[in-house]
Amino acid sequence: MKLPAHQIKKIAVFRALQLGDMLCAVPAFKALRHACPNAQITLIGLPWAKTFTDRFSAYFDGFVSFPGYPGLPEQELDPAAFTAFLGNVQAMQFDLAIQMQGNGSVVNPMVELFGAKFTAGYATEGHYAPDNGLFMPYPDYGHEIDRHLALMEFLGMPSQGSDLEYPLTTADYDALDALNLGIAPQRYICIHPGSRGGWRQWPVKYFAALADYCVEQGYKAVLTGTQNEAGIIDAVIGHMRYECINAAGKTSMGAVGALIKNAAMLISNCTGVSHIASAFKTPSIVISMDGEPQRWGPLDKRVHRTINWLQSPDFHSVFRETVELVSLAS
Repeated sequence: MKLPAHQIKKIAVFRALQLGDMLCAVPAFKALRHACPNAQITLIGLPWAKTFTDRFSAYFDGFVSFPGYPGLPEQELDPAAFTAFLGNVQAMQFDLAIQMQGNGSVVNPMVELFGAKFTAGYATEGHYAPDNGLFMPYPDYGHEIDRHLALMEFLGMPSQGSDLEYPLTTADYDALDALNLGIAPQRYICIHPGSRGGWRQWPVKYFAALADYCVEQGYKAVLTGTQNEAGIIDAVIGHMRYECINAAGKTSMGAVGALIKNAAMLISNCTGVSHIASAFKTPSIVISMDGEPQRWGPLDKRVHRTINWLQSPDFHSVFRETVELVSLAS
């Protein structure tokens, strides 16, 4: 390590983002834990991420909810809550704070205010970063997984591999069983047509067409999503010719994980569930609508097929990829 390991007993990791972003950083979290096995590691993230640290308790010992900051769109700023948050974080007296949010152009000054003995992370030319040798130029290229592993390597924390993970518990399987979906392992396809941004959603008629094809091949089609995505799910169902199983809004994140693990295949936008499928090596068709498939698509191109829809908006090519994966799964 670039820092004396015996001095680093309390570490704060700042990454206040959504599920897919967090999952792509798991290999870096693993490298951090391996390099600092006895340190107390705390994630500072969005309120939902308390459940993330519970699931990834092998890598995190604590969690602090982040109340927002000017310039960050993920969480609306609460000035009074931020003032209290900053005092709380400073009182925790971290030895090391790692900025893993992004290029640092907005948050580096804030992370330095955490008051840790050492602050590390990414920096961008022309923007502030402490001149302490612990900030690497932000790699605005390559896969998201590799970007964060590069930061760990820069800090002297060797990679322990780039595979994603999604730990499941007995409670997760029980939650799935309690839904009584009437499915058998490997005999259903998960269809996930939603994502947080509407501009990242593939047209519902195409999801419906692929779901119908899977049903014709003898699989059940299980539609997944949040309660807020009920309208998208209903639209897919409205375009389908066959019956499907609507699990939207009924599953916890643990149950969704168990559902994807045992599925024959996942068909989704490039969003959090695609990274869960990657963790379980569940074959997937991933539609990239943001123009960055090289950054967010699954690394294994044989098991997972990522389609850059902005570059090649051809449904027939997506259909052919689906036919091939279904044939391999059968």
